[in-house]
Amino acid sequence: MSVNTREWVWEHSSSRGTARLVLLSIADRVPDEQCAAWASLTSLVERTNASRTAVRDALTALAKSGELEVLEHLQGPQRTTAYRLPRAAAWLAKVTEARREDPDAYVEPPTESDPVPELDEKRIRRYGIWPKKGAEPAPSRRNPTGTASGTSRRNPTPRRDGTRPQHGTESAPQNRREPKVNRKGSSSGAPVTPAGDWQIDPATHAWARQQGHLVRLGEDGLRAADAKWRAHRADRGPRPADAWAADWRAWIAREHAPSHPGLYALPGRGGPSHASGMTRAEAHTAALLAALDEPTGTE
Repeated sequence: MSVNTREWVWEHSSSRGTARLVLLSIADRVPDEQCAAWASLTSLVERTNASRTAVRDALTALAKSGELEVLEHLQGPQRTTAYRLPRAAAWLAKVTEARREDPDAYVEPPTESDPVPELDEKRIRRYGIWPKKGAEPAPSRRNPTGTASGTSRRNPTPRRDGTRPQHGTESAPQNRREPKVNRKGSSSGAPVTPAGDWQIDPATHAWARQQGHLVRLGEDGLRAADAKWRAHRADRGPRPADAWAADWRAWIAREHAPSHPGLYALPGRGGPSHASGMTRAEAHTAALLAALDEPTGTE
């Protein structure tokens, strides 16, 4: 679903510069049509390669424009900030409704008057977005009558005994010692999905193009390799998106081109190299020579 949300940003968002990069980074994390996701300030700084000040200013500008909403009462793993793209959610709901009976129906461009669907907070809990601790008004839980005396009993004057303040404040996730989440080599706190639900992100697609795999396999070959990867990974347990991306890249890197079915035959798997009596070293040399002879499209 992040693909559709990113498409909305590319086609309909009025954001520019760093704000557009920040919005795309958040859209890339969206798991369903509700267009809600969580992200830390640190991860946005790393993804956009911008300064913390620039990212903060971008978030403020996006909130003022109405294209991004900070879900103040919700939070992601390790108290990260929860966001929603309300206009993207309204657009996806509009498309779904218009094409419910006719998949090819024309859909009018989005407008600010398109109604935003109500957020189903229970459903987004599966993606790690939960209400903040202490988000409910204190009297409603511990003092149903809501009297002033109840409030004074529950909130005594804090003692200066050196204890840390209770978590759950709005500024906690973004101040000084923000949790490092979604770093390379670590999947702590990241939502997990089955291989079939994982979508190729722009960075992974750019990698395939830069490494020459898109030219080597072609668009059809790349889609076929992707379908084969999903079939072989269908029985695997859910993993974070970063883990699937790394596994997918490794698969594509060793996938043979349709015009050279035996090019990347692995030693010991009955490839044509061993059928001709080649040693393992000779088989690798032959594969390299064949790759050099393969057209690259730049001649």
